[in-house]
Amino acid sequence: MQIKLFDYKLPDGRIAQKPVSPRDHSRLLFLNKKNGQISHCHFYDLPEILQPGDVLVLNETKVFPARLIGRKNSGGKVELFLLKPLKNGLWQCLIGGRRLRAGQTILFAKGLKAELVSGVNTKIKIVKFNYKNSKLNTLIAQLGHTPLPPYIKTPDSQKIRKSYQTVFAKTSGSVAAPTAGLHFTPQLLKKLKSQGVKIFKITLHVGWGTFAPVSVSDITKHQIHREWVSISPAAARALNLLKKQGRRIIAVGTTTTRALEAMTRNKKLISGEQDVDIYIYPGYKFKFINSLITNFHLPQSSLLFLVCALAGQKNILRAYNIAVRRKYRFYSFGDAMFIN
Repeated sequence: MQIKLFDYKLPDGRIAQKPVSPRDHSRLLFLNKKNGQISHCHFYDLPEILQPGDVLVLNETKVFPARLIGRKNSGGKVELFLLKPLKNGLWQCLIGGRRLRAGQTILFAKGLKAELVSGVNTKIKIVKFNYKNSKLNTLIAQLGHTPLPPYIKTPDSQKIRKSYQTVFAKTSGSVAAPTAGLHFTPQLLKKLKSQGVKIFKITLHVGWGTFAPVSVSDITKHQIHREWVSISPAAARALNLLKKQGRRIIAVGTTTTRALEAMTRNKKLISGEQDVDIYIYPGYKFKFINSLITNFHLPQSSLLFLVCALAGQKNILRAYNIAVRRKYRFYSFGDAMFIN
């Protein structure tokens, strides 16, 4: 399956550099995956689209400031992109800037230091900080920068950090936001609940691979990254019952989709915590979700493959081209679509 089949043209001016305010005033493209019919509304219209008994599943992961800027003893600039905590001050990370050897130390502000211990592979390295646990987490929060996608040129700031976090974010661990969730406001969630929409929360920590381009011409050869998922026993039980009752299961975001599909065994959602590396592309048979709320994704990306798997490549590319013509805003801070 050739990657060139998943391309579309997007003018730079259509890439959103900041979110709309209020959050739910973003536009919403509604796509019927069965007949390809398209309609246009706003995210605040969701209560008119959803029915009592519909099920929304949200990803409550929280983005942490994963980029740390430091220097070597010689003065050369070094950037750490933190990926995953291990134990005793050890972290998996990517290292940008000057090449380092095992044993070399990176210096940061406020007395924070990191020693390069080893490499997991040619990309992922392991460093050991001179602090651990809550002290280390506090310093990372103070010194780190939000790892905004490269197509967002807006400088990191407290305002951007808040905008790049869902209103229901709870469990820290993601290096990118579950962007479909950015459109919800507390008031919108309250209104949906009051009209009988069932809302559940799970966690998938979005990994660095979400920024990684697909580098193979045949998309079936692409290697997906691993991400940590957590689903509570109570959520799994309730969702399985609602699924059995034939309710519409609406995943909010591709991250929620990957979590639910990866944790489904023999048509039942299982609870627990584990690393998953599910790769969804056209030909995949969905096991748990019926519908999806998602943003507009990059051409030739694994996230675009996922939405094409759900709604069909022709339907999606047609919808994207219509969205471009109608001046929808694309990518992380952009508008949304509802695939039903």
